[in-house]
Amino acid sequence: MPNRAFIGIGSNLGDRAANFREAIARIAQIPETRVVRQSSIYETEPVGDYKGMFLNGVVEVETDLHAEMLMRRLLSIERVMGRKRVRGRKPSRGKHRPRIIDLDLLFFNKETIETRTLTVPHPRLHERLFVLAPMSELAPALIHPKLNHSISEIMASLKSPYRVSLARADLLRPQTARREALTR
Repeated sequence: MPNRAFIGIGSNLGDRAANFREAIARIAQIPETRVVRQSSIYETEPVGDYKGMFLNGVVEVETDLHAEMLMRRLLSIERVMGRKRVRGRKPSRGKHRPRIIDLDLLFFNKETIETRTLTVPHPRLHERLFVLAPMSELAPALIHPKLNHSISEIMASLKSPYRVSLARADLLRPQTARREALTR
């Protein structure tokens, strides 16, 4: 039986919508992995003092890979797409920085995983409306294995100062389709 995983996707540099589409296409190409569903895409304010709105969403996948291998594949996609992770930063510095693409393994089955390289469920997802909103579309009744509350319950109790709204449909069309629509 395949593993069920949820992957958070975010981008706020370059053509965010193209980055988003490319990330989903690359996730779909991971061997032994199939994208089952995709949430709506949300435009969200950045956390911290950074400029530039993010596009965020979640995909549900089925995979025969184990969690650490899936995460390695996601990190590889980030590198191929131009994301540069900086090691050795203090935890308070470098978080929430602008990025071409950010792929987070949010949930893997109903497992709790804590290794040197991977923590699942994602350790801060319960604090992030930009993750909870798309997760609530795909799995509102999913129980967080550490917090023992559903995604919808966690989302309802979150008080977030950051704006999260559905992205405009025209923003999500490929660049050429947007240009064609403008010239009509």
